[in-house]
Amino acid sequence: MKLKDIVDSYMQKVPEVKEHCGRCLRTERWDSNAVLMVVDAAFTSIGLNYFQTVVPKVENFRKEFVEQGKIHTFEDLLAASDEKLERIWRNKRSWQMAKSVAFYLATVKVEKNLDDREALIYWATHARLEDWEIDPIGEIKGVGINSFQYLRMMGGIDTVMPDKIVKKVIDEILTKANMKIPSTDIGFVRLVEQIAADTGHRAIELCWMTWLIQSEAGLSRIEKYSALLPRI
Repeated sequence: MKLKDIVDSYMQKVPEVKEHCGRCLRTERWDSNAVLMVVDAAFTSIGLNYFQTVVPKVENFRKEFVEQGKIHTFEDLLAASDEKLERIWRNKRSWQMAKSVAFYLATVKVEKNLDDREALIYWATHARLEDWEIDPIGEIKGVGINSFQYLRMMGGIDTVMPDKIVKKVIDEILTKANMKIPSTDIGFVRLVEQIAADTGHRAIELCWMTWLIQSEAGLSRIEKYSALLPRI
């Protein structure tokens, strides 16, 4: 089979992914609230189930702090006490990461006269994958290449996270096409970006496809969480 036919057969299982990824590339996830995007990335960074664990906790944070008018901006998050934040999410490392990312983006806000969302977009636009380990956000404790790429995606960059699920599904595709998976994370990201371009899809769509075709309780995630996706 041709690579495009193989990729298309996977993508046809999750047609909703285009709309979701379009919203991500417009930096409109979580009602375009960049604080929630940073909190999402920080919670996601420790590797728990995204839909079952991370999303409900980010939603709890939204209801407790954003809806109540307590946290609107990066500066508000920085000023929030760890004790109150840990009532929502008990992992200290996640909050240290969230606050460190918020601190850097808050400096970008001031320097460039931007709002929170614009600061995330500005950083994502100028951040380079090949330099991720020396990037001001890449250097933050808790930010690995997956979190770095996830934040770039939410900042509007069409790319992919080299996490284990993405690699597993892409490796299946490559094997069917008699191709080999690259040995490095950066090589993997660049190959998936090229595959996307060659097959008429976006890299971010291939990334989300790999997560959404996974099954939980006998249903694909795209079916199980169909009501949830438009909100995030």
